[in-house]
Amino acid sequence: MTNKPNILIVYTGGTIGMIKDYKTNALKAFDFSQIVDKIPELQQLNCNITSISFKDPIDSSNMNTSYYVEIVEIIEENYSKFDGFVVLTGSDTMAYTSSAISFMLDNLQKPIIFTGSQLPIGDLRTDAKENLITSIEVASARKNNQPVISEVCLYFEYKLYRANRTTKINAEQFEAFTSMNYPPLAESGVHLTFHEQYIYQPKKETAGLIVRKNLVTDVVILKLFPGITETTVASILNNNNLKGVVLESYGAGNAPNVAWFIKLLEEAINKGIKIINITQCAGGSVILGHYDTSVSLKEMGVISGKDMTTEAAIAKLMYLLSENLTTKQFKNFYEKPLRGEISNKKA
Repeated sequence: MTNKPNILIVYTGGTIGMIKDYKTNALKAFDFSQIVDKIPELQQLNCNITSISFKDPIDSSNMNTSYYVEIVEIIEENYSKFDGFVVLTGSDTMAYTSSAISFMLDNLQKPIIFTGSQLPIGDLRTDAKENLITSIEVASARKNNQPVISEVCLYFEYKLYRANRTTKINAEQFEAFTSMNYPPLAESGVHLTFHEQYIYQPKKETAGLIVRKNLVTDVVILKLFPGITETTVASILNNNNLKGVVLESYGAGNAPNVAWFIKLLEEAINKGIKIINITQCAGGSVILGHYDTSVSLKEMGVISGKDMTTEAAIAKLMYLLSENLTTKQFKNFYEKPLRGEISNKKA
């Protein structure tokens, strides 16, 4: 008889952790140490559940890289004691947070499942209970005495996604997230079905978990739109502290080929600023040089983000900028999948 998996819930804040005080109608933070009493269904899961909460729970709008570090430090300190982790955050920035944490943890051999909810856990029609119960079930799932999932994932409304492939698409529907360029890793219905062909299989290395806590935040997302002015682009690219730009271009990676725009990008690259090209489209990939309007970008050294989400692109940029790489190394590492965030195909 194998031992029950030990699962740690990490509550950082967000709607899922709110319950209504029916006397005052105000929302207040839920005490996750009493989670099994409040949600007795959890006793049916074949695992032991422990929880840790941020001392001061934060709204997802206040999420930043120092909180990313706080989350990974909790995981690092408890990594040997637990078989899986369920991280509860506000859904508004969950795709950013979970994407970043996928890059901050190297040689991960255990599941880290991010989830949250659109309605507080105490609401009558809440999605919180299903999201939480299934996330814990996913985190404790084992096959041949090994975890089924060994990567950072995001579970929401019956679907488990690779976290660094997700983006939030709806502020009102329970189906708040999607993964346009990579299939779900699992789906929950009458059965919890894992699609094993899409799940990352870690190398069975002897090295332990490697935690990377340095992220460079001198970065910006620059979204192109028809009519964007030279003054606007210049004011962003001429920021003295700027180290990297995620350029949200059109279609398959196209951008204006007017002289001032090309000149500003070239000057930025010559100053050592890394410029990543991703598409504004919800799905699909950047293919630099596919159209005439992206040939000059490719020639000047703009890096292709291929089919990455904006959330993963900014997270990977922050991570790699801290690694002290040469220009060539940076481009090589950026354009290849490190945590399954890019489809492994030529683009």
